[in-house]
Amino acid sequence: MKKTSKITTYVITMVMIFVIATGCNKNVDKKTQLAKLKKEQAELSEKIQVLEKELIAEGKADPKIVQVALSEVKPQLFEHYIEVQGKVDGDDNVTVTAKTMGVLTRILVKPGDVVRKNQVLAEVDASVLKSTLDELRSSYTLINNLFEKQKTLWDQKIGTEVQYLTAKNNKESMEKRIATLQEQIELTRIVSPISGSVEDVPVKVGQAVSPGFTVFRVVNFSKIKISADIAEAYAAKVKKDNVVKVYFPDIQKDIDANVSFASKFINPINRTFTVEARLSGDHIEYKANMIAVVKVNDYINKEAIVVPVNVIQNDPKGKFIYVSKSIGNKLIAKKQYVKEGLTYNGMVEIKEGIAIGDKVISNNFQNVEEDGQIKL
Repeated sequence: MKKTSKITTYVITMVMIFVIATGCNKNVDKKTQLAKLKKEQAELSEKIQVLEKELIAEGKADPKIVQVALSEVKPQLFEHYIEVQGKVDGDDNVTVTAKTMGVLTRILVKPGDVVRKNQVLAEVDASVLKSTLDELRSSYTLINNLFEKQKTLWDQKIGTEVQYLTAKNNKESMEKRIATLQEQIELTRIVSPISGSVEDVPVKVGQAVSPGFTVFRVVNFSKIKISADIAEAYAAKVKKDNVVKVYFPDIQKDIDANVSFASKFINPINRTFTVEARLSGDHIEYKANMIAVVKVNDYINKEAIVVPVNVIQNDPKGKFIYVSKSIGNKLIAKKQYVKEGLTYNGMVEIKEGIAIGDKVISNNFQNVEEDGQIKL
């Protein structure tokens, strides 16, 4: 064992001397140095292991026995989820705008009020239009009387047809002008397009508004949904009816749902597409635009071989896992090179390299060596 320690000390000393020597040369590329050192480290480690094995075989050193824990590989359910941030939204979450330009004269609701569809929420100044309407109605009374008299005469075959038609045209023209003006007055009333609750009133009486200017926000939360944007790379995996797990950090609540909508449009700016999941049950705690952590299930294997991510190690040949093999009455550690699948929640699916029934070294594997003896 002392001889092994001397060899190890000698090797480490030589490595340190090499590092110091190469560090003095500032012109040497750092990446080249690192690659060279890693290669030499691997070669030295291999030589050390060979020498230790020879000494143990010659009886000049005691075998190193590492205490470990084993986990037998069994088929199990493995699910992978895409995790993104989403938000709460209502089926009806609308901004109410003015339909005509003018000054607000009345605001009839306040935030929190429950309103019905087509209920008047505010009014724009329509005094000029109403005055004009009064004038037209006065004129209409005269024009209508003239028409009625002309009609009576025409029915009695008195007067000309031109006089009758002129009176009739004047009457109908005035009726249309009055109807048009009434429609314009109606546009000065700002009404709610949906039933719901008033959530925002960003205006005041006396403020000028115009078409497209937001006057109210009305939300109906009788039906709500979660919406989120997912990267284009998952477009082929995320589909309607996929299982969704939603976590609300603000209220510390988890719910299960399904994808109700997966957009077929990729946003050209951020290369994402939209997915939605409808919520059921009690919605009292949910607020519009509340943050929701959305986990969409894009892969499931009911008979997967799964191991913890941390048991996978690397060497120049690739990724491997230490497994236990019985040789005689001894337990020996063996490297099994593996091919990984998806990783989720600290677990990784193994596609190739280990099989059901293999016993994976799941504890103290950092101190295990190839063909080294282990114990439980």
